[in-house]
Amino acid sequence: MADFNRVRPGGLYRYNPVAIDRLHPPYDVNDGDIVRVINLLGCPKANTMGHAHVEHLDGTFAGLVCTNSLRKGSK
Repeated sequence: MADFNRVRPGGLYRYNPVAIDRLHPPYDVNDGDIVRVINLLGCPKANTMGHAHVEHLDGTFAGLVCTNSLRKGSK
């Protein structure tokens, strides 16, 4: 079984893309952005199959990313 980084909805993370996110970039996230993990109504919850939806700090949707691309801490 793969070892995925677990994230918490509402938590802030720095986006540092791994290979899969470099090959298939998310909707609107750039390397180094600080993002918040969210659970969207009707979508799989964060950590399902090693992915999570994220938003920018202003609340705009950023995309679906691999949880291994998210690093804890906003600094």
